[in-house]
Amino acid sequence: MEKRALRPIARLSTEAQATLSLREHILSGALKPGERLTETPLAEQLGIARATLRMGLHRLASEGILVQIPYTGWQVVALSADDVWELWTLRSSLESLASRLAAERMTDSGAAKVSEAVENLSAACRRGRVNDINKADFAFHRTIVDLAGHGRLSEHYRQVEQQVRLYIASTNVYNEPDDWSVVIEHHRPLAAALIARDPDRAEAEARRHNETFGKKLVAAMRKDEQP
Repeated sequence: MEKRALRPIARLSTEAQATLSLREHILSGALKPGERLTETPLAEQLGIARATLRMGLHRLASEGILVQIPYTGWQVVALSADDVWELWTLRSSLESLASRLAAERMTDSGAAKVSEAVENLSAACRRGRVNDINKADFAFHRTIVDLAGHGRLSEHYRQVEQQVRLYIASTNVYNEPDDWSVVIEHHRPLAAALIARDPDRAEAEARRHNETFGKKLVAAMRKDEQP
């Protein structure tokens, strides 16, 4: 039987690298909601052509974390209370189902991945760096979606995952605690239910987790939106 040759590993295109760099810059909190971006300075900072930059900006707009302002430029999305309500209720539906399925399909290796994700979040909370906490927080939930083993659910989650990351960052801005350990304590019950292979409890904990933070963030934002 003829052996197939390994395919060479493709490097990221300049456009893909620019998109990745801009995405991480925005989601790190370096750019605030509503902040404007101008193409020429950005292209110069990244060392790329404006046409290449523009393709990356359009990609981020399609992900829902940038908006294009006609004749002006680009702007980081500023989530409203209604946006947050839509995101947390949608996220809750997807993650609750993912948690049930992940618990039903849980294996020893899957449980190890959940434990690792929890420990990574715990380590980030101990360091107290918000960007690291945001990344580890999202990685924990992404791990659950992956363990669900449901292709269509994963695809729907992928379509909104950058907005979910923006939502997580917004949550931590509005609800920044004195002690970041409270973040990990809100995730441990869900992790425990998954590792225990308890679908009912895992689904309920995922819903409770999203509802607790979602309602709190919506309330805070509605208060800010009042004239």
